[in-house]
Amino acid sequence: MVKVFSTPSCPFCVSLKHFLKEHNIEFEEFNVAEDKKAREEMIQKSGQMGVPVIEIDEKFVVGFDKEKISQLLGIKD
Repeated sequence: MVKVFSTPSCPFCVSLKHFLKEHNIEFEEFNVAEDKKAREEMIQKSGQMGVPVIEIDEKFVVGFDKEKISQLLGIKD
């Protein structure tokens, strides 16, 4: 399960979601600007308030770190 915590106005969030779609990675998106419960979950689990935060098999990546995300998802470019 891949979870993406993001906001609509975040350009890195848009890039991250585009990258995941490009590689046919299914993900569940949480808009932390509107979803207080998701925002609290993101902060509690990752210790971060900035977005994007991506959760991959209970591991967290803060920001659009393409290399780390690719490694966790087994994406080879």
